[in-house]
Order: sequence, then C-alpha cells, then structure tokens
Amino acid sequence: MIPYILKRLLISIPVLFGILLLTFVLARLIPGDPCKAILGEKATADVCERFEKKFGLDKPITTQFVLYSKRVVTGDFGNSIRFSRPVTQILVERFPVTIELAMGGLIVAIIVGVFLGIISALRHNSSIDVATMVIANVGISMPVFWLGLMLAYLFGLMLKGTIFWLPPSGRLTAGLSSIPFYEVWGWEVVYGSTKAKVLEFFANHYILNALITGNWEIFKDAIRHMILPIIALSTIPMAIIARITRSSLLEVLGRDYIRTAKAKGVKSFDIVSKHALRNAMLPVVTILGLQMGGLLSGAVLTETVFGLAGVGRMLVEAIYARDYPIIQTFTVMIAVAYMLINLIVDISYGFLDPRVRLE
Repeated sequence: MIPYILKRLLISIPVLFGILLLTFVLARLIPGDPCKAILGEKATADVCERFEKKFGLDKPITTQFVLYSKRVVTGDFGNSIRFSRPVTQILVERFPVTIELAMGGLIVAIIVGVFLGIISALRHNSSIDVATMVIANVGISMPVFWLGLMLAYLFGLMLKGTIFWLPPSGRLTAGLSSIPFYEVWGWEVVYGSTKAKVLEFFANHYILNALITGNWEIFKDAIRHMILPIIALSTIPMAIIARITRSSLLEVLGRDYIRTAKAKGVKSFDIVSKHALRNAMLPVVTILGLQMGGLLSGAVLTETVFGLAGVGRMLVEAIYARDYPIIQTFTVMIAVAYMLINLIVDISYGFLDPRVRLE
C-alpha cells in the first residue's frame, strides 16, 4: 500500500503544477485592473504604477509565474494585494470554516443518504420507496442558494422566539469567543512561527477546539450556527447517495449468496449489515469522493448566504478585487484537498473489497 500511496503522490505533482499554471493564467484574464478594483476608479496613473511595482505586476507574466513558482516551492504564497497580509495567514483563518462546513455536510449526507437508501431498497416498490425517491429527486433539483435563503428565513426569522429558532448567520453568538486550546493548556507558542500557524489552524475549527477543551457552551453554540448551512449544503449529495445506495443494495440483494443466507434462516438484519451492505458500498464510496468536490464548490454559495468567513466567500471577494495571490492559493488548496480525498477513497476500496489490490 505504501508504494501505491507514494506513486499517487508523485503523479499528483505534475497535476498540481498544471493547476497552478492554469489558475495563474486565468486569474490574470479576469477583466479589470487590480489597481482600480482596490484603490478605486479615481486612482491616478502614477499611483497605479507604484501599486503594480509594489506587487510585481509590472513584470512580464512569464517572469511573474517563475518568481511565484519559486516562492510556492518554499511555502511562501505571497501577500494579499487587498489586505497586505500573508496569504498563508488568511488561509489559516478561513480554511477551517470551509472544512467544518464541508465535513459536516458530508457526514450528514452519508448518514441520512445511506439510511434512506437502505430503507428504500428493503421496501422496494412500496410507498416508502416511492416517497424516498421523490425526496431524493427534489433534493437534487433544489438550488443550494435558494434552500439556504429559505432555511434562514424560516428558522432565523419566522421561528424567532421559539425553541426551533436557529442562528441564520455567523459562527458564534455575539459576545462569545473561542479560546485556542494551546492557550487553555498553557503551551508556549512563538507567534508567527510555523508551529504557531499549524496550532492556530486547528484551533480555528471551533467545534473541535471546544470539544477538546471541554468548553461546552462554545461547542453547542458553534453547532447551532452550523446546522442551517450544513443542511443546505448536504441536500444534493444526500439525495445522490440515497439513490446510489438503493440501486447498489438492490443489485447485491439479488445475488446467490444472499439467497443462500436467507435459505439458511439468517436474520434479515444480519444479511444486510454483515453481507449485503459492505459489498454495496463500493459505488457509494466512489460517489463520496466526487461529492466532496461538490461540497467544496457549494461552500461558495453557502458561505455567502449564511455570512460565514470561509474560503469560498473569500475566493469570490478576491475575484472581485483581482487579488491574484488569494485566488491562486485558495484554488490550489482546494485542489490539494480534493486530490487527498480521492486518494483516501481509493485506499478504502482495499478495505471494503479484499479482491481489490492497490498496486
């Protein structure tokens, strides 16, 4: 397995280089001038000349790409044109929001989708099966931004003052703050160092940080703020997973070894849980890898609707502001996350089906 993982990682290098090059070129093809977008339309030619010289935009595009590639190899993604801050620091602050949202959406989609798919397969052609598939079709066809707005309106406005009220925006209630775990535990950290950035990255996962520090007030509040965005984001992948689980499980339940187990008097629950479900999971796992990419892209709309300061929302703002370093870095990070998820999916095949050999 180790040689297979190393092989996949080596193959990923030229892919990442291609993504880096494509993102670099496409970012500069965005209509508009970064100077005018950030400083305003009244910025004079002299001001824009100094602006371009400061951020290296006056050099030929090939020279800019070579210099940028050298910095990326050393882990330096440059400074944001808009904020004049290191892009890595902005990434440390924003990426955990998107990870929390995407992982929460994926977990909900898997649990609910697989459950609905199993129920639908076991009650094939019944009213439950029809109702489940209707719900799945509605979930697939429902736009994320529309569902997000409707959820925010229903739970954030119409149900305000009731026990069903849920926060329609933000990550924490005003007045509450998440104290990093390394401060709670009294660790000595040199701010600005690589270690500090790594610790801050994990501490910015508010739910995880509150869980490991035992701050249950922050834990409950952070979860309440993520319920509506997660529901909106998970609807489409949940519906797809339900349909794939149903069709795959129906196929497995019709095989000879399942009929043999039934003839021997094995309980239906044991047949499904021990024999059928595991073999039906291969197509589902394949879909999970693809849907994770959809969750990351769907986070752009979800974060905008619910006012979450994540990578998706930041990427949209960076495109409007022609902030090239942020556009390039965030796109590459999303691509890296997508590739790692697909690697994990491929490795999981070997555990689900012993016949699969990872070579």
